[in-house]
Amino acid sequence: MRNEEVFSVQGDAELAARAGHLFASVTSDFLCAARDLRTWSQPVARAAVLRRMRTPDTSGLTVRKLLSPLALVEEEARAHLRLVRSRGALVRISGSPLPHETIIIDRRFMILAGRESSAGREYTVTTSRNLVEGVHSLCQAVWDDALDLDTWLRGGAPHLDAGSRAVLDALGSGLTDSAAAGRLGLSLRTYRRRVAGLMAALDAGSRFQAGLRAGELGLSR
Repeated sequence: MRNEEVFSVQGDAELAARAGHLFASVTSDFLCAARDLRTWSQPVARAAVLRRMRTPDTSGLTVRKLLSPLALVEEEARAHLRLVRSRGALVRISGSPLPHETIIIDRRFMILAGRESSAGREYTVTTSRNLVEGVHSLCQAVWDDALDLDTWLRGGAPHLDAGSRAVLDALGSGLTDSAAAGRLGLSLRTYRRRVAGLMAALDAGSRFQAGLRAGELGLSR
């Protein structure tokens, strides 16, 4: 890439084709900030970083993952985070909204993720020093306030299974209990029991508080 270059790509395939080499070029610092693990799920990118972490000389390399609690909802995601941490990565969870979903490589290259669309996410890739440093400062501030993975999990962050997530989505849909229970294929009594269990898991005194708490933890989309 040339100095001060900025360009956009559409979708994961184009990102891998035009910027995949950047992931393999990391030498000192790799920072990934995302709400969950789906944003940066490109196999080419992950494989490049993992290969770099396995090289004999990794003494000067720091790999950091900064995520929202949404990344911990599924056990498969938790297992992946434990894996990358076992290979030397630092993982922190932030209860505050992340300023950007981004990857910063050696504080020289930055990839910003845009919103999802039917054509795939739009990604902006830049080497602009001012842009890279500005976003890095925001991410660093969130990183400093975030908790490491084990500390967050010991704090009792709720782990919602598929059934609990379905109930959470139903609560946010505005349906009556009867309609929500029917949509989920549950009896009204079972649905209300699951709502009560969800409220307990979220430490909420009302359904409204449950929705707010889920939003704070990044459990609702």
